[in-house]
Amino acid sequence: MEENKVITQRAVLVGLYQGLKDEFDIKESMNELAELTLAAGAEVADIIIQNKASIEAATFIGSGKVEEVKIAVQDTESNIVVFNDELSGAQIRNLEAILETTVIDRTALILDIFAIRAQTKIAKLQVELAQLRYRMPRLIGLGASLSRTGGGIGTRGPGEQKLEIDRRRINERIDEIRKQIREAEKNRTVQRQLREKMEVPVVALVGYTNAGKSSILNYFINHSLEGEPDKQVFEKDMLFATLDTFARRIVLEDKKEFVLTDTVGFVSKLPHSIIDAFKATLEEALGADLLLHVVDASNDSYAMQMEVTKQVLNELKAGDKTMINVFNKIDLVPSKVIGDLDESVHISAKTGENVGILIEKIKAHLFSNMKQASFLVPYTDGKAASYLCQTYQVIKLDHLEMGTYIEAEVSEIDYNKYSQYLKIEA
Repeated sequence: MEENKVITQRAVLVGLYQGLKDEFDIKESMNELAELTLAAGAEVADIIIQNKASIEAATFIGSGKVEEVKIAVQDTESNIVVFNDELSGAQIRNLEAILETTVIDRTALILDIFAIRAQTKIAKLQVELAQLRYRMPRLIGLGASLSRTGGGIGTRGPGEQKLEIDRRRINERIDEIRKQIREAEKNRTVQRQLREKMEVPVVALVGYTNAGKSSILNYFINHSLEGEPDKQVFEKDMLFATLDTFARRIVLEDKKEFVLTDTVGFVSKLPHSIIDAFKATLEEALGADLLLHVVDASNDSYAMQMEVTKQVLNELKAGDKTMINVFNKIDLVPSKVIGDLDESVHISAKTGENVGILIEKIKAHLFSNMKQASFLVPYTDGKAASYLCQTYQVIKLDHLEMGTYIEAEVSEIDYNKYSQYLKIEA
């Protein structure tokens, strides 16, 4: 029975505030760290912030502050300390020796959450790659941590045995994972090339974690002309609910269609190991014709979250792509007005409020090259008439003596393809 005992972890959170050097507000950053800690399955017992202009090489926050943290750990009976910034292996070793408890940093915490959330093979491979790359330079400093048993935050994912192997074996495993990821991506490449050949536009949902990207995707799936409820994606009010890229075909009421893609959410101080590991997945989505930058309008830190998303997009060289800012969850803040309404839209994926406005903005970006035309298709080419009627919303249809009269808004490709049937009005 003892082996099945659930491990309850209590955490003391530690942050370093460097004044004007800090890119993010320390209170917002620590609140987010608390949310991440809860998402990983631990209680937050205390939050300690060190005001210091520079990083202390041995313990990151200085020996005096470490003693304060040690007292907090003892007073709250905590069994883990989480730092808001990346620590070196030596710093982790030094801190654990003084604090006599487990010490992890923000990156290890995020990777731990990813290990919990990963469901598909590709997501699990990407998480393992990120974890191995994170731990590679910390093997010496993490020696004591890796030899622990009992599980808990910081020990999920690849596991102790894999992390105790030497650097050569780790590099071999990294190469093996990258190969498997490349193989898995081949299928996506084929699908993308097929969409490009058929000229089906792609829209990608990007934004901060828990902004509601998956909820928006599910709303579109439910209201697509060819809606398939079984194709819905997992959604929940929690950080990093989605790690995989999901692509779904959306057919609007006027038969215009596009592929809508969901992506992994961003977070401040997103580790480079994660960005690199998920780069193939993100680049697949960011090859889209249009980005929907989803923002949680109910979050007081929405401006910071928007800036983080822009930074990650710039790092992926996708910052200059056509983008609509979608302020979601306005049902929670009905009186709030954010951003330029010409450049953004306020919606609720939960209630459907203003989603129609979003659809019109999407159509304006994706289908501006469509042409309204009249065709007189001879009865000998019933295939062409059937294709036009099935593919587009027909404005007018009439069966005349010379053939089928079809008036519709069509793509430039089909306009040219069936140009011999164009009926020029007198």
